[in-house]
Amino acid sequence: MGEDRGKYDFYLGLGLAVSSSIFIGGSFILKKKGLLRLARKGSMRAGQGGHAYLKEWLWWAGLLSMGAGEAANFAAYAFAPATLVTPLGALSVLVSAVLSSYFLTERLNLHGKLGCLLSILGSTTMVIHAPQEEEISSLDHMSEKLVDPAFLSFAIVVIIVALIFIFVVGPRHGQSNILVYITICSVIGSLSVSCVKGLGIAIKEAIAGKDVVGNPLAWILLLGLLACVSTQINYLNKALDIFNTSLVTPIYYVFFTTSVLSCSAILFKEWGHMGAGDVIGTLSGFLTIIVGIFLLHAFKDVSVSLSSLAVSMRKDERPAANGVASHYELLHESTGDMEDREMGLPFDSVSRRNGAMTSSLDH
Repeated sequence: MGEDRGKYDFYLGLGLAVSSSIFIGGSFILKKKGLLRLARKGSMRAGQGGHAYLKEWLWWAGLLSMGAGEAANFAAYAFAPATLVTPLGALSVLVSAVLSSYFLTERLNLHGKLGCLLSILGSTTMVIHAPQEEEISSLDHMSEKLVDPAFLSFAIVVIIVALIFIFVVGPRHGQSNILVYITICSVIGSLSVSCVKGLGIAIKEAIAGKDVVGNPLAWILLLGLLACVSTQINYLNKALDIFNTSLVTPIYYVFFTTSVLSCSAILFKEWGHMGAGDVIGTLSGFLTIIVGIFLLHAFKDVSVSLSSLAVSMRKDERPAANGVASHYELLHESTGDMEDREMGLPFDSVSRRNGAMTSSLDH
């Protein structure tokens, strides 16, 4: 019975994670459609300080869609392992890219299509090999995990690294190095996911009728989540404001997911009961998603398609063919001259020289 319940929770969390990506990916399209409609009407754009989008129903639909996606993502952590839920966040980027090619007439080039395919393959691989057992089922169990020496050491290191980057490295190199602000967001993000996981368990206990409001751990997790999320938003906005989005998005995904996977392995011990094949499969799926996200973003401004590749291949073949033909003609002429010399035709040689002399005399 417990095993069946664990599988039910796993697939429920998986469904919530996938639906979260669909809602969040679709929210970007709805918001963009609303902003474009306002631009066609001549309203002041949001980038110029305008707030006319507050009167556009498409923008509100996008905001509600994003809210539903974040709520589904929050709930997914209560049922499925963080090792599964966090990497599947890449599907929102895939959904946004695919929908924008249909509804925003933004071209999805060959690299983007390959990136989408690799992201789907990587996500499928991670779903197959992700741990299906849940290690923490109550707040009491969560409190035991939080005071574990391994996690305490990890949390102390994360906080020290974040403070060093915020107060020492950031003011000096934050404007020139893309990794500074992204590192702050990523390491703090690993703690925020832990808080979300704990709050999800608290909500499950509250639904079951247990007293959660009187438990101080629930309030500590809530305050920790607010502090972590506000820090993430602040420094992620700085990174997006300074650097290209096509670089920030894949790098942040890699750093953030790696931090979460590390925290999950230490706190929730989700990797402890995985076989070697499942560990390799999970890591391979994660790396495949990374490559897919990189292809989707790094080359999105490059116009490449199968037809253009075929044309370029034909262009490359033509000079090569012409070069072979000219080489054959030269070889044929030189062979003819050698045959003439071997046969010894002095009259032809004299005639050629006399022709050349005659033409020079005519000039």
